[in-house]
Amino acid sequence: MCMFKEFKEFAMRGNVVDMAVGIIIGAAFGTIVKSLVDDIIMPPIGLLLGNVDFSNIFLVIKSGKMAGPYATLADAKAAGAITMNLGVFCNTVISFLIVAFAVFLIIKQINALKRKEVVAEPAVPATKECPYCLSTISIKASRCAQCTSELKS
Repeated sequence: MCMFKEFKEFAMRGNVVDMAVGIIIGAAFGTIVKSLVDDIIMPPIGLLLGNVDFSNIFLVIKSGKMAGPYATLADAKAAGAITMNLGVFCNTVISFLIVAFAVFLIIKQINALKRKEVVAEPAVPATKECPYCLSTISIKASRCAQCTSELKS
């Protein structure tokens, strides 16, 4: 029972919960970016390059049970062919670049906000030096505790 209590304390810490939320949102964001690349960005690029479907750009390394040529990657996979999927890799690289750029922009904004917080709160000293005996005294003191000199405000 003690181990369960320790695990519960660990799992309910703020940073663990925040990390879990970040992972879930990151996975959802990755799905959105994949759809953006596959469904929005790559079709116009394929159209500009002569009706090329990037997801069907592949090289056959070894033919399957049925000999090629294969019209689509799905046909090649169904025949059991071993393929090098260049178009799928291209889509994945573009997805990665979009996600990396989005993360860069988010981190850049977070760092800018942190810099503003640091600048907005200047440190106020809590002590000062007695001009007569040079001992450290409270900033609110009207007399020095060491030499009992009266201090000017």
